[in-house]
Amino acid sequence: MESIHRFLQDPKMSFFLFGPRGSGKSTWVRYQFPTALRIDLLDPETDRVYSARPERLREAIFGQSEQVILIDEVQKVPALLDVVHQLIEEKRGLKFILTGSSARKLKKTGVDLLAGRALLKTLHPFAAAELGAQFQLTQALQTGLLPIVMAAPEPAEVLKSYVALYVREDVQMEGLVRNVGNFSRFLEAISFSHGEVLNINNVARECEVERKVVTNYITILEDLLLAFRVPVFAKRSQRAVISHSKFYLFDTGVYQSLRPHGPLDRPGMIEGAALEGLVAQQLRAWLAYFADDHQLYFWRTQAQTEVDFVIYGNDIFWAIEVKSTPRVRPEDLRGLTSFRQEYPECQAILLYRGQERLLQKEILCLPVEVFLQQLCGRVKKIV
Repeated sequence: MESIHRFLQDPKMSFFLFGPRGSGKSTWVRYQFPTALRIDLLDPETDRVYSARPERLREAIFGQSEQVILIDEVQKVPALLDVVHQLIEEKRGLKFILTGSSARKLKKTGVDLLAGRALLKTLHPFAAAELGAQFQLTQALQTGLLPIVMAAPEPAEVLKSYVALYVREDVQMEGLVRNVGNFSRFLEAISFSHGEVLNINNVARECEVERKVVTNYITILEDLLLAFRVPVFAKRSQRAVISHSKFYLFDTGVYQSLRPHGPLDRPGMIEGAALEGLVAQQLRAWLAYFADDHQLYFWRTQAQTEVDFVIYGNDIFWAIEVKSTPRVRPEDLRGLTSFRQEYPECQAILLYRGQERLLQKEILCLPVEVFLQQLCGRVKKIV
């Protein structure tokens, strides 16, 4: 997996690099900056030393000739950012790379994220276009695209322990929740909301906890980069649209690991949610790497007419519907047709599990695998 070229580019100045555990942050940094001075705060002794005396960073740097300094998991010692800030001001030649798998402590303590002095970048699970011929849609839908999982001899076994490690290391050890049992039940319950409009009351009822507890748990997932929400597209809308966001776990494999499977599941229900989530995570990664001035939305009217994704920005306006079917049916086009009536300037795209490239009612119908592998670089139009 180390030989795969990632789309993330070196910003040429100090930057934060956030991403979920196992997304390949350390591997990318080692490849880009092989001689960087590394301070690994996951090491207990290093964590203890810098927690007790953050100013020791100054001594460590001035004892080295290396101008690139990597601080892994910087959120564990937020006070280090004050020292980093001072060093950037005093010694202009220094470049800091500050990685993290959680923004919670940094937000909670109100630490200045070096605004204007360090960029914010994110690393995501593999993009299909990064993997090229190694991308297999069926496998991605089952075990996801986390580098740590894909590199494992038994990916399914790694997935089983992935969320458990998060609960133990990031939630339990840092005291983010009072009742880890409640949080574990919440993780199972929230998996049913993957790809759905988020209804916090329903999740709270399922978990048998208060609504505010579920709201806090969802915020924890987002801060730990395990989940994200997609807002509704309402620009220039002539129809009444809903106000709630859609919820996604950050990786399809993690969703499959958390989501209970049982005889009451409708055929294709889990696979359909997995496919939509896979497209969501791919679009989100592509926007982060190549089009961060654009936003990811979805569209749903009060009458329940829906389009799964809308990409909107200065020069891209896509409406995307995802269907886990081998053929394009007339009913699959209804949401996009309605959206085009209101926004005729958009490019309407239907992604499906077939093999043919079609144009129906001015809607481009593409095999989902082909579309995902085309998401490479600053693409303005899918032709």
